[in-house]
Amino acid sequence: MSAKDKTKAGPAETAAADISYTVSIPTIETEQSSLSDAVLTEILSGEITEHADGLATLTADSILVPEIHVSIRSVRGEEEYVAELTFSDLVLEDVTAGIAGSVSLGGVSLATDEASSEFGAMSASQFNIAAMLGFYGLTPTISSEFQTLYTDLSLEGGAIRADDIACEIGAVSGAEFRARPLMTSPMDLLAMARALEDEPGETDADLTGQFMRVYADFLTAFETSDIVVEGLSCTGDEDGRPMTFEIAGMTMGGMSPGIYPSVTMRGLNIQVEGDGEMSLDAATFKPMDMSAVISLLENAPEAIDDAWLEENSRLMIPAMEGFAFSGFEMDIPDPEDDAARIAASIAAFDLTLANYVNGIPTRMDMSAEGIKTTLPEDSEDETIVQLRAMGLTEIDAAFRIAGAWDEPSNTIDFEEVSISGVDLGTVAISGLIANASEDLFSLNSNLALAAGMGLALKSLDLNINDAGLSDIILTVASGEVGQDPEAMRPIMAGIAQGTVISMMAGVANAAQLGEVVNSFVSGKTKSLQIGILAKDDPGLSMLDLMQAEEDPASLIGKVDVEATTE
Repeated sequence: MSAKDKTKAGPAETAAADISYTVSIPTIETEQSSLSDAVLTEILSGEITEHADGLATLTADSILVPEIHVSIRSVRGEEEYVAELTFSDLVLEDVTAGIAGSVSLGGVSLATDEASSEFGAMSASQFNIAAMLGFYGLTPTISSEFQTLYTDLSLEGGAIRADDIACEIGAVSGAEFRARPLMTSPMDLLAMARALEDEPGETDADLTGQFMRVYADFLTAFETSDIVVEGLSCTGDEDGRPMTFEIAGMTMGGMSPGIYPSVTMRGLNIQVEGDGEMSLDAATFKPMDMSAVISLLENAPEAIDDAWLEENSRLMIPAMEGFAFSGFEMDIPDPEDDAARIAASIAAFDLTLANYVNGIPTRMDMSAEGIKTTLPEDSEDETIVQLRAMGLTEIDAAFRIAGAWDEPSNTIDFEEVSISGVDLGTVAISGLIANASEDLFSLNSNLALAAGMGLALKSLDLNINDAGLSDIILTVASGEVGQDPEAMRPIMAGIAQGTVISMMAGVANAAQLGEVVNSFVSGKTKSLQIGILAKDDPGLSMLDLMQAEEDPASLIGKVDVEATTE
């Protein structure tokens, strides 16, 4: 057929840009198509709504469109923006009742005055045109159930180039994409967008309510398999220095209604020549459960004003499962000292969150290991100077913070709060907090504050393991007084023992506690366990603890203390 050009103009000129575009389709080749070449040209030129019914029932042995060229012109005041978009070799085969057995595109290119991009071949199977039109509300649907829109998605990847950056994007693949019809038509969405443009500085409660319901609808409208991206690499310029940014690969987990999937990134590397470098072996953003947010929005009033948003802000927080990464390394300039650098690494980090109540996770487990950094020799930081004076030139540390609220017993179990260092030791604390009612997580700040003041400490356990830290401390202390480190140990042990017995005067096992502490400080044993249990329920009140800050001996008659050493 002869060349067809279609020109579309945007709305009358306003403060926003005036946009128009021209579509050129030189030829279309069809075999046994239920739609004429002329109608297919109109559809590909943008008149989808006008021919939606015919497109939904399209049947053809094959449809080939060698080229679709779109010229886009945008004018805002005296500024003009022009883009040329070209699709090559669009092919649909084995099309029956609006479902194409296969669809492919030879490539896509985009050229503007400032940038250009080229992407290779794309293909998919079982491309359900009818379901796609129903999804957007362009044709009547007989079912609100999920339907497969396409399978076996494959994109070869491509490149994007601009004046100061060039990126190569790897192949993309996905096994299946499913969706159900949206409850809001494209025309309604367009009307909402125009209303927002008309009053950009104002918040319309009715419009906000509509937008929130559309958002909730979108969150439950998709199901996908994993989507895999085979890498991304960019080169550019950062303040006159060559810069590279690379990701070896990414995987987005399968999406399901109300669940935002996990995203895993592998092999991240950022490098600025002559400046610094940061890298990650892997990082994962864990899934987010949006079901509580969706339920809130579905039951929200028709008009949503600022007061409603403020009142429900915590309930709008999705239940994020956490974040994790491994193999982090960095070597960057010290922003506070031009002559120094910050070199550090973290072998692994994990944050796991669960059991949300009013937007707050009531179960948390955060840990990291292999936290390494070299202590600079010429640092003026007081802490670093002291650590180096103790003989430490490198830190290799780990930590863990884990705890959970138990609703039936109204308690918070602090499973572990610990920090450890290679060749130094470990300090770990665990405990149980009572009187932790659900009011602690209330949306009412006064109730939450009152619940917080009502907390009680039922038990506390301290575990210390000495793997070399005491030797370092003794070496520094003995050097300051001109004594032999080993001669200092029994002196310090005796002082520690006497202090414990003095503080615990009147407690039946005071002498035994002093002996245990002496054994640990003297180096005869390498681990110390101290357990504190409140005598009365529910435990030590906030008032008791505040009083103990001024007078620790005030707790003597309120707790039982046990100590062991190994």
